[in-house]
Amino acid sequence: MTGARRSQRANGHGNLYPLGLSFGMDIDEIRQKVQKAIGPLKQAELDQPIYHQLFMSAKRTDAGGKLPPYYLVYFLLIDLLGFRNNGQWDKTAWSVTVDYEGTPFLVEHRKFGLGIFGMEKPKTEAIAERVATCLNKAAKAARPYFEWRASEAAKQSHLNVVNRSRALFARVEFYLGLFDARTSEAEARKGERIRTQTGPNTWSTRYPAQNLTREARWFALSAIESFFSWTEHVFIHIATLRGLCSTGEDVAALAKSDWADKYKAALDITHKDDKRFYDDLAVLRRQLRNFVAHGSFGKEGEALLFHSGAGAVPMLLPHNRNPSVFRFGSGLDFRTAPSIDLIKAFIAHLWTGVRSPAKIYLQDYELPVVLTRVKDGSYAAAMCSDADMEEFARHLAGLFDRHANMDF
Repeated sequence: MTGARRSQRANGHGNLYPLGLSFGMDIDEIRQKVQKAIGPLKQAELDQPIYHQLFMSAKRTDAGGKLPPYYLVYFLLIDLLGFRNNGQWDKTAWSVTVDYEGTPFLVEHRKFGLGIFGMEKPKTEAIAERVATCLNKAAKAARPYFEWRASEAAKQSHLNVVNRSRALFARVEFYLGLFDARTSEAEARKGERIRTQTGPNTWSTRYPAQNLTREARWFALSAIESFFSWTEHVFIHIATLRGLCSTGEDVAALAKSDWADKYKAALDITHKDDKRFYDDLAVLRRQLRNFVAHGSFGKEGEALLFHSGAGAVPMLLPHNRNPSVFRFGSGLDFRTAPSIDLIKAFIAHLWTGVRSPAKIYLQDYELPVVLTRVKDGSYAAAMCSDADMEEFARHLAGLFDRHANMDF
């Protein structure tokens, strides 16, 4: 192998990858270990009639269900070991012809998944099991290569960012709906009293509105926690659609940042309404985290009472309370209604103005964000109007559907 070929290797798409890995292991050393692990499996060299028969008549084996994920097998065989890719056609994304001690197989990623395909013969299934064992051993030996491939990919824009916005928002809506239902029922039954005889001369009294109000508070707390989980996710996607993240490393850095930074990346706090919501939500989030994340004790003595001649007194006295604070804890009630009103108002505000097209893409079509589309300006153009985004999202959804169906 020449020096030039030792330093670079072409994959099936014609891209070149440097062979010196940043973690200190030489690519040739990894390849040698993988080739040792995969033996006696090798690239099949078949005569045209046998090759044609295999392609026309090979059947899926049960052993194919024991393979590593399809992308690892692709990287292993085609990228790292240089096995020939037979190509892509309808319902098949890629195909490799392999040989195990004289028995040929196809390792293919088809519409219904990765598989090992062989001719129907008495020992085919047993040999296919050995093929699967070889591929699993080789994939284990190739882990350093896979890790390097992932780290290199993160530096570039050939990535999709998974979008779970709609699923996370559905959880918010679920708890908000339960909160509203319990609150309405508690109001309707506010004066109701239920008496139950517990003995010959004893009775118990129950006020349904009290239990309903308590349950409403629980649902409110769950709704707020779900709301902040959703915003942590959706802010990253909005920021990416705005062009602030164009590589995997950009997305990872924003994901590691705190909620405030994500908010500022998605919204413009120089805008009056964006700043107002930022201030109020930051307070709500801080109080929620301080109380819930610290075992319902908070950080300011919310769960403490001090002794006095007046009896037990909350450590956090009411006169210390800022009226804008959404406080959790003993002595200062969690202001349920204002907190829920705030997150409902923000949800409506988020999808207004320049962010309206983002709702079409993220919530209505639920598409992943493709970083190459950030780089080439596609999102910048689509974010100009709802109509532009509708057209772009519909086109992209069609591409994803065709790819998922392997309609090549």
